[in-house]
Amino acid sequence: MNEGAATPTAASGAARWPTTSARAASLHRLDPDGSASVQLTGVTISNGLEWSPDGALAYYNDTQTGRVDVFDYDRESGSPVGALRAGRRGRAPRRPDGRRRGRVWTAIFDQGVVHRYDRAGRLGEVVEVEARQVTACTFGGPALGELYVTTSREGLEEGDDPLAGSLFRVSPGVRGLPVREFTG
Repeated sequence: MNEGAATPTAASGAARWPTTSARAASLHRLDPDGSASVQLTGVTISNGLEWSPDGALAYYNDTQTGRVDVFDYDRESGSPVGALRAGRRGRAPRRPDGRRRGRVWTAIFDQGVVHRYDRAGRLGEVVEVEARQVTACTFGGPALGELYVTTSREGLEEGDDPLAGSLFRVSPGVRGLPVREFTG
């Protein structure tokens, strides 16, 4: 498993890495009773899973395809339903990776930025940090007004990208949402 987040109904979404070939991974849901079910197939590296504040939409990052997809979310069944919402998907320029709160906040690996997409999938804000390999982001601080951005040193030569591996704190002027807890 590579990624996980509690759904609005307190089930947990968890993403599985591919083991053999491209598009061999899947997105699973783990319910509080311990049962699991496949929610999406034919994906690559899942690196971000979140829901809109009202719980009506599910946001999903697929790193290798560079996609940030938006699905309708059925709170009763706890599953994404139907196809992608027409006109509700954004395409990151390269490798989305990370977590989002509220609107879609996603780390863009190898570019040193975090993008914020609106509900229609349009790029609304770009936050830059001083390291290229951005891996994830989450809101924190007393009022959830600080965006914390993690970065990686993996695969870098000594002296390359000196601040890689650092944790950055940014004040983007908006507040995040509290993290939901898994009840299982």
